[in-house]
Amino acid sequence: MPDISVRGLQMPASPIRKLAPLSDAAKAQGVKVYHLNIGQPDLESPKAALDAIRSIDLKVLEYSPSDGYSWYRENLVKYYAAYNIDVKASDIVITTGGSEAVLFAFMACLNPGDEIIVPEPAYANYMAFALSAGAVIKTIPSTIDSGFALPHISEFEKLINSRTKGILICNPNNPSGYVYTKDEMEQIRDLVKKYDLFLFSDEVYREFIYSEAPYVSAFHLEGIEQNVVLIDSVSKRYSECGIRIGALITKNKSLHDTVMKFCQARLSPPLIGQIAANASLQAGEAYMRHNFEEYKSRRDFLIERLNKIPGVYSPMPMGAFYTVASLPVDDADEFCAWCLSDFRYEGQTVFMAPASGFYVTPGLGRNEVRIAYVLNKNDLDRALIVLEKALEAYCSSR
Repeated sequence: MPDISVRGLQMPASPIRKLAPLSDAAKAQGVKVYHLNIGQPDLESPKAALDAIRSIDLKVLEYSPSDGYSWYRENLVKYYAAYNIDVKASDIVITTGGSEAVLFAFMACLNPGDEIIVPEPAYANYMAFALSAGAVIKTIPSTIDSGFALPHISEFEKLINSRTKGILICNPNNPSGYVYTKDEMEQIRDLVKKYDLFLFSDEVYREFIYSEAPYVSAFHLEGIEQNVVLIDSVSKRYSECGIRIGALITKNKSLHDTVMKFCQARLSPPLIGQIAANASLQAGEAYMRHNFEEYKSRRDFLIERLNKIPGVYSPMPMGAFYTVASLPVDDADEFCAWCLSDFRYEGQTVFMAPASGFYVTPGLGRNEVRIAYVLNKNDLDRALIVLEKALEAYCSSR
């Protein structure tokens, strides 16, 4: 039998989805599984988007342009202007989700062996996309004790060498919920400018910042406009993960034209997804405010309850809808699997994402989990009761 590729063997399993077979088996047994593992919002998608899909009267579901429909890109310009992000429609490339935007950015900017610096913990698929591009991720650990604040900029500079090509940040952060301050962003800006690096900035959670500090986009940083590659998606802000619409935004014409070659090779982003995403721009302030307040309320409820469970600690996340919590266990991977395969409380169990999969450095995150607060507070309450009972049973049996 032919050998599987080295690349395929090295591809990391998703910490978010790798335990899904255990979850499926539990459900098949009639167990209620509370999903805290995945950032799938439960809030309704905008009515305007659903109505737009229902009213489609096209006779042919055709290819869209490789960079997306111009009418959608032009409307996105207005959306970004509301956040003081000054871009043109020609700077925007519509992608099949934010994931494809990251992959195309890496493919266009990085040669095999090139390095990018990423604070960890980090969204696990960044590692997979870097591997796909033949690039190397160099990580700088942030710690739960500091609330996952940006490591000192000198730690970044220690890693820079002739192979370093860029810095990647997620702001607000997935998985930690940390929001980078203006000072931290300016320190990154200065480093990018000093060494002429790309700054890949994943900003898909900009609508969900719970502190009073202003949102600082990479495009707000003066002097590195040609270096910035902004990654975006409608999945989270409009609860539209399934329509697979994202964006790659750059003012660098050469980079844009290079990305377009990859876009043309994959033909086009989803037609129906763009129709829905464009309609979602009409969602209005009331829709966004409702979602913001709901996630903020869930955050406050979750963090208070988590920190009352013996041995559990979570810092207060200031953005997105995730937190990383430490548990009183030696191996969170083993514990999360055990919850699904062996533990039941009143016919229920809980599904969390082991945080080790969000780190590159071996050994980090072994007693941590990422929790997504995408369930209503009644379900969150039940999930936390189950988690506390699970920890009691697990720790007493060890």
